[in-house]
Amino acid sequence: MDRTYSDAVRALNSLQSNASVVNAIRLSGGKMNGHAISEMIEWCRKIGYEPSNFNRLNAIHIAGTKGKGSTSAFISSILAQYLPSRAEVAHPGKLHKIGLYTSPHLRFVRERIQIDNTPLSEAAFASYFFQTWDRLEASAAAAGEPTNPCAKPVYFRYLTLMALHTYMSEGVDTAVIECGIGGEYDSTNILVRPTVTGITSLGIDHTIVLGKTIEEIAWHKAGIMKKDSVCYTVQQPEAAMAVLRERATERGSELRLVFERHPQIVSGEVVLGLAADFQKTNASLAVEIAAEHLRVLGFKGLDVKDKLPEEFVKGLEQVKWGGRCERRLEGPIGWHLDGGHTLESITVAGEWYAERVLAAHPSPQKTSSEETALVVSSAATATPPRILLFNQQTRAGLPLLGTLHTLLSNQLQEAHPFSHVIFCSNVTFADSGFRPDLVSINVSEEELADLRVQKELAQGWESIDGKGSEVFVVRTIEDAVEKARQIARTWTGGDGQRGGSTAEGDIKVLVTGSVHLVGGVLEVLAVEE
Repeated sequence: MDRTYSDAVRALNSLQSNASVVNAIRLSGGKMNGHAISEMIEWCRKIGYEPSNFNRLNAIHIAGTKGKGSTSAFISSILAQYLPSRAEVAHPGKLHKIGLYTSPHLRFVRERIQIDNTPLSEAAFASYFFQTWDRLEASAAAAGEPTNPCAKPVYFRYLTLMALHTYMSEGVDTAVIECGIGGEYDSTNILVRPTVTGITSLGIDHTIVLGKTIEEIAWHKAGIMKKDSVCYTVQQPEAAMAVLRERATERGSELRLVFERHPQIVSGEVVLGLAADFQKTNASLAVEIAAEHLRVLGFKGLDVKDKLPEEFVKGLEQVKWGGRCERRLEGPIGWHLDGGHTLESITVAGEWYAERVLAAHPSPQKTSSEETALVVSSAATATPPRILLFNQQTRAGLPLLGTLHTLLSNQLQEAHPFSHVIFCSNVTFADSGFRPDLVSINVSEEELADLRVQKELAQGWESIDGKGSEVFVVRTIEDAVEKARQIARTWTGGDGQRGGSTAEGDIKVLVTGSVHLVGGVLEVLAVEE
């Protein structure tokens, strides 16, 4: 096997669970593996580590349903301001390198493993990937075990092992580690002594493995709590809070609730680097977690209650986190990208999109006799097209569409919130298929080939929206992007048919339903740039 980045991605993709395995788990109603942690510890030993070795990383462990990636990014960005490379910082010896491990990725798998808020280079990713691979093979050979891909940990476990090995090798002394799914049995939960843990907003997701109630989900998320480590959380449904309190007592962890958003964040004095109102909650949680971590490391006199230190302000304002309430301008098209794929996250994505629409085109004022009536959609009037580009391949997509439609109809006061709706698969390009980093083998080829899910979503949308929007089903993300551009060209007169508004970003496209979809759209846009 060659040892390039492409070779590493190809080998990594061979560790994905295929469609038949995933379907079998769904049909069995399979709960999370109670032996997952002991198995993960054994994998660690095979590459030369005991879990206690990772205490060197001074890990911050983050779980939750919504906002755990954004919160992790906020924390990492704040802490980066305390690195010795920042000339204005007078805190030598406390922080040298910061690791950030998150999932999923948008365009490149190496985005998941970052050092000082920069993804690993292709060369570094390939090097640490094959170091991990070789250690596993050597351990298997010494024990007389198979060395083929089937005898290696699955995709996420492998990346977790690789990330930990990378951070240990690179001398990372603070690592922000985001859980994959749940917490109690998540592959990242081999950390013995995190400096602090955090649980972001909870909701219903991954019900097959975590359970169908908020109490069951809270139980799993609370599994990251550790004895003598403080755990911070935000306001949760009372049923979830009760479970978190009980679990904190069981595990000897102090649970602290961030009741309110930080006043400087609420007032807008601190302008967050991530858009949308809900990020103020994530940022406020990140402030408390980062402050606790710094106190554990020995930073003195750190008070964030009323006035944030300058380092915190810079970290909050300079943070970067793609694919979450992200806006890209392309002439008259404003691409609004958010990977929301749960009822809660698609609600906040819809609220953000509505804010953007109303800022550009306020809803018409209604007379008293119209107060309970919705304005008929303006697809045939002077309002620029509004386009939804949607896919959700592995979860129930129709409830997401229903939630989005109801929210936007109410927010925009229009019965039909979109003039056009485009459904596509997560296949990236029309000619070459998936970009290697975006390959997914846990969806059946037959399902992709006949666009079964997309056709069902299209039918479901028409039952929700009636005939208020034009609906398209296309094969790839590249096709969907081109379809949106065709609609824009028709509106602006670029095809000679009519001439509408040409203001920058006036034709607002919402891309949502899947992080993989958002990553594919970003890839198509980037390739064409």
